Amino acid sequence: MKSLINRIYILVAAALLLLSASCSQTKKLAEGEVLYTGVKKMKIETAEGVKLEGAQSSAISSPLSYPPNNPLYAPYVRSPFPVGLWVYNWNIKKEKGLKYWLYKKLAKKPVLISDVQPELRLKVVDNAAKDYGYFGVEASYEIIPNKRNPKKAKISYHVNIPKPYMFGDIAFWGWKGRMDSLLQRTKQRCLLIKGTEYSVYAMEDERARITQLLRNNGYYYFQSDYIEFLADTTREKRVADIRVALKHGVPAIALQPYKIGKVELVLEEPDQSGTPDSLSYKEINVKYMKPLGVKPKVLARSMHLLPGNTYSFRRQNRTQTSLARLGIFKYTNVDVTRTDTAKTEEFGKLNFGINAVYDLPIETEIELDVSSKSNNLLGPGLIFSITNKNLFRGGENLSFKLNGAYEWEVGDKQGNSKSGLINSYELGVNVALSLPRLLVPNFLKSTKDFTERTHFQVGVDFLNRHTFFRMISFTGATSYDFQSSYRVYHSVTPLKISYTHLLRTSSEFDETMENNPAIAMSFKNQFIPSMSYTYTYDRGATSRNPNRFYWQNMLMSAGNILSAIQYLSGNHKGEGKTIFGNTYSQFLKVTSEVIVYRKLTENSLIATRFMGGIGYAYGNSEVMPYSEQFYIGGANSIRAFTIRSIGPGSYHQKSDNKTAYLDQTGDIKLEGNIELRFKIAGDLNGAVFLDAGNVWLLRNDSKRPGGEFKLSGLLKEIALGTGFGLRYDIGFIVIRGDLGVPLHTPYKNPDKHGYYNIPKFWNGLAFHLAIGYPF
Repeated sequence: MKSLINRIYILVAAALLLLSASCSQTKKLAEGEVLYTGVKKMKIETAEGVKLEGAQSSAISSPLSYPPNNPLYAPYVRSPFPVGLWVYNWNIKKEKGLKYWLYKKLAKKPVLISDVQPELRLKVVDNAAKDYGYFGVEASYEIIPNKRNPKKAKISYHVNIPKPYMFGDIAFWGWKGRMDSLLQRTKQRCLLIKGTEYSVYAMEDERARITQLLRNNGYYYFQSDYIEFLADTTREKRVADIRVALKHGVPAIALQPYKIGKVELVLEEPDQSGTPDSLSYKEINVKYMKPLGVKPKVLARSMHLLPGNTYSFRRQNRTQTSLARLGIFKYTNVDVTRTDTAKTEEFGKLNFGINAVYDLPIETEIELDVSSKSNNLLGPGLIFSITNKNLFRGGENLSFKLNGAYEWEVGDKQGNSKSGLINSYELGVNVALSLPRLLVPNFLKSTKDFTERTHFQVGVDFLNRHTFFRMISFTGATSYDFQSSYRVYHSVTPLKISYTHLLRTSSEFDETMENNPAIAMSFKNQFIPSMSYTYTYDRGATSRNPNRFYWQNMLMSAGNILSAIQYLSGNHKGEGKTIFGNTYSQFLKVTSEVIVYRKLTENSLIATRFMGGIGYAYGNSEVMPYSEQFYIGGANSIRAFTIRSIGPGSYHQKSDNKTAYLDQTGDIKLEGNIELRFKIAGDLNGAVFLDAGNVWLLRNDSKRPGGEFKLSGLLKEIALGTGFGLRYDIGFIVIRGDLGVPLHTPYKNPDKHGYYNIPKFWNGLAFHLAIGYPF
């Protein structure tokens, strides 16, 4: 009965919405009110030789891009179904019932021409143009009534941008003594350059540079507001000479440099337990509760504020950052007090009190997930980890991680009634030690204050694929992570050794390997001694530039050093070399990925990704190990296809083949994605996406016809899919659901020819439930 009532409510609601389609959108407008229906035309003309760049163009067009009700492509196109306005114009007589509930949920107040305030918007445009040096902007607007309904109107804007003013002579004015010396000594770093376009933002950057310079040279109390710019435009047409001046009335304490006096570091236990004690190390007084939870030399390495030194904001920031990077403190606070000094003394003194509160030393984490794979396996996975965050009293992290997964077959396409009993499982243990510094010779260490960590890791993993195989894998690795600048990250793995060993195989698996020799070689028992380097450039979004650019490149080499050692030892065989009686892999692998986020409006952006990779096995190997081969499809790839369900090239297995996913890998990968992300309501966001890509083989494989990479016919071998998705962002986690729709498969379909070769639309849909964004 309850289900029937719910259906009736839905039908009634749908009927009410259909009836509202005939309602007027302007029914409740008062006399003189006009509904704003968007921008008819936005004409922005520039003087000869003037070209507005991205930020300049956005600053001028954004104030005019006010969206109307129910925008489809703001501010020009509205949705043909302005449901919010239709519902707003209902006659609500009772504040109860379904109709009133719908009204409260769906009604949207009309956006009026008076709300838009076009005159005010043109003034905002004029001010924005002045910020970039375009003085004397000519702007106008026109209200264009709707021919059928005069209570509706659009707005057209016309903006004429003149030639910009240029920076002329730049001079520092009104600075005295030590301040003036500092500015003159660093004048070549001034961000205001003669002959470049006048810009308020360049002056703000110069103000920040000067403030940072002074605060790093003792002027603790100096603020950017104490700097002003005086422009003189009388000397030459459209040229502004700039004086960078010190304001009048700046407090005396801001004009005096300071040295560091006493430095006290207080280490607090969360529960205040222990016996109070203190020690002095390199003139720093340390107060703590016995026993001391961190080595004094580790603290000294993190302390950059030393008594007697000239105060530097950079050193203060480095001190707090270094203490935080140890990973053993919950938070740190810095308290600064000024001491009374004689007026004749050039420098004042600042005493520093630093409070650091210990975090809990042991951290545990449990992660549970459910996976669904293209081979009809479904099941839960569990990861349990425990970490000691201060193993040797120096911020060293020792973690133990246990992982397990269990899967069962949920859809046997051959009609086996016992398919639900077929199961697979995976068990693993991993031990990792992470140090908050680089364990390298001193001459390789950087003096820059960026994140540095050294990692050691060993692990073992047991994998059981019921009716196929049992495999055990061992892994050991050493790696270094560090930064060379605020945007550039490096990861170097000088040594990683993996060993895989098949414990048992089934007759079905053996038959598959016999029919696919190339795949069989990738599954054989082998060592993988490798080294790799990853370079990452990440220009994050800022208020000035909201567009993020991310570029990551990885180079991996396996077996080459070992092969060279054996060659120098007299083993000149090109293949068949072994270590401990097992063949080792030899290959090179390169990958590159570019991600760009371009913000469109406050609530929408375009995210694009392009990635490619190539791997080449040689010498001691004919194919790369299976774990290093490329695959495509799935929740974070081409979402119209399940993982490992397409490729290599135009090769295709029958859909009822359980082992099809084993040979749908390749040596080359190309993939491109573009996604429009937008806010729907509250924490609910939407996306429309287009994905394309495939994997290929470098060498011809007769068992996988059509898999080899060739330029001829390449476009036809790129799978294409589209779709839409919902993302629920609850802050610390994003729950994502994507419905993919295939448009083109790289293989031929006998039931449908041409480029759009999907025979049945509904049979090709793929739904993915995932955590986080795909890229």
